[in-house]
Amino acid sequence: MTKTRTERDSMGEVHVPADAYYGAQTQRAVENFPVSGWQLPPAMISAMGRVKLACGIANRDLGKLTGTGKNPLSDKQVESMLAAATEVAEGKLTGQYPVDVFQTGSGTSSNMNVNEVISNRAIEIDGGDRMAEDKPIHPNDHVNMGQSTNDTFPTAIHVATAVEIETKLIPTLKRMHASLEEKVNAWDKIIKIGRTHLMDATPLRLGQEFSGFARQIELSIARAEKARDAVLELPVGGTAVGSGINTHPEFGSRVAANLAEQTSIAFVEAVNHFEGNANRDGLVESHGQLKCIAQTLLGIANNIRWLGSGPRCGYYEVKLPTRQPGSSIMPGKVNPVMCESLMQIAARVIGNDATMTISGGCGGNFQLNIMMPVMAHTSLESIRLLDGGCSAFIDFCLDGMEPNEEACNAAVEQSLSMCTSLNPLIGYEQAAALAKEAFKSGQTIRELCVAKNILPEDQLTEALDPWKMTEPQA
Repeated sequence: MTKTRTERDSMGEVHVPADAYYGAQTQRAVENFPVSGWQLPPAMISAMGRVKLACGIANRDLGKLTGTGKNPLSDKQVESMLAAATEVAEGKLTGQYPVDVFQTGSGTSSNMNVNEVISNRAIEIDGGDRMAEDKPIHPNDHVNMGQSTNDTFPTAIHVATAVEIETKLIPTLKRMHASLEEKVNAWDKIIKIGRTHLMDATPLRLGQEFSGFARQIELSIARAEKARDAVLELPVGGTAVGSGINTHPEFGSRVAANLAEQTSIAFVEAVNHFEGNANRDGLVESHGQLKCIAQTLLGIANNIRWLGSGPRCGYYEVKLPTRQPGSSIMPGKVNPVMCESLMQIAARVIGNDATMTISGGCGGNFQLNIMMPVMAHTSLESIRLLDGGCSAFIDFCLDGMEPNEEACNAAVEQSLSMCTSLNPLIGYEQAAALAKEAFKSGQTIRELCVAKNILPEDQLTEALDPWKMTEPQA
């Protein structure tokens, strides 16, 4: 039998695991929501610790914690509370956040989970007995002072989302862009055939093709920055419904300033706390940018998969790194596994956007959204997947790719679209007739033009120069 201790909340006594830092309200939530086994991500817990630290500092500096209210704290107790919040922010109290994601929609259970952990750990740091029933550093009166779940929990989601985008996703996308840019320059002299509708088109250079991918990632970086900036306004200071009841008028701005200092991200107090409490439009907007990044990655990975297809019966214009055997029955087969992994990740993120949209738009009434825990989990999952998927794709696919110059060159002369450069000289209709005849006879456009003496040799050579076809001509 697991040893327990007795904790108490406003509803009465609860038996809590003896060694747990959390208390009665957390235990009730554990019992009420045995749903998925998913807890809030560590990034969210860390952000909640950051928010509690910022709130504690604001209350300390405003003289609220040591003032004349009920159960004022000593300066030493305040510092113990701040030290405990710092430990939560730094991820040092792992295993203490067992509440399921699918809980009360405001996140109250998780807010109280963090409050209780900070309370009991602060008592311990201060030299007290965290097992005792009376809490000299109280989870509600002190740790949650000037706050409501309704403003601090969404604040933590915003902080977690912005921090993860800023510190993980954006650097990884920049690394992907750099890897692609290397290929733009290194492969600029390799001419290949273009394809539209999966059909032969006019020539281009392999470096040019990859410059398109590089620009897509450059734009994805800008979208990630927009995703970060969409959540910079913080609801903290609105308390229960946006009115700021039970908090100091300067509280929200002070907390936002402290969080900006902690993270080096430009967080600000919400312009309107009624909007800030009630709506999660910023999170929906943020994830919309992540969805766009995901579909970009899906397209790039799929194109690279096609370019690497073969090795004998496909395009095989780029050689993908060999990572693992590709078949349990076909010896020697190797598959584009890193492309496939990234494509699945993109599909998940695109699907996650439906959860975010529904949760944001239909997730509450009047002064509160009530689907915030799943929004926190979903947003942070998408960021984690994009970061991890891109990082693996760079390390195990992009950085090790090589061009197959022979395959690129071989297809150029065979393309019927080579006749496109003849349009200005012989007209579209005659060029189209040549293409049809060349296809029927099995000849190249050049061979047929020579046989039919369509143009003088020097003019034909210049017109059918593949390199000139890769750039505009005056």
